[in-house]
Amino acid sequence: QVQLQESGGGSVQAGGSLRLSCAAFGYTARSYCMGWFRQAPGKEREGVAVIYTGGNSTYYADSVKGRFTISRDNAKNTLYLQMDSLKPEDTALYYCATAPGCNGLRVPDFRNWGQGTQVTVSF
Repeated sequence: QVQLQESGGGSVQAGGSLRLSCAAFGYTARSYCMGWFRQAPGKEREGVAVIYTGGNSTYYADSVKGRFTISRDNAKNTLYLQMDSLKPEDTALYYCATAPGCNGLRVPDFRNWGQGTQVTVSF
């Protein structure tokens, strides 16, 4: 059974940092595009960042460029999101997901999803 499990969320003050992790179980994630998404209360799920299979190519939402860094360790079957200079508007439930191929931050392309980890940024 394919499973994705996020961790690393928490509560921080604006300007702080968090590092999210996403462990993949039940399959080899290295052959998949992987991404981070988020959903705030009352809003639609939106793409944050994606990383191609080899880890050399990445794509970010404009709202997080220069502040967030996505990476992957294929040997550990794990995806990461380093979040720096956090803002209150980054508050959301963060999900990791996989897709057969990378085509930007299109939510429908991603088939397998984790349960999410909460990130709360206060003023």
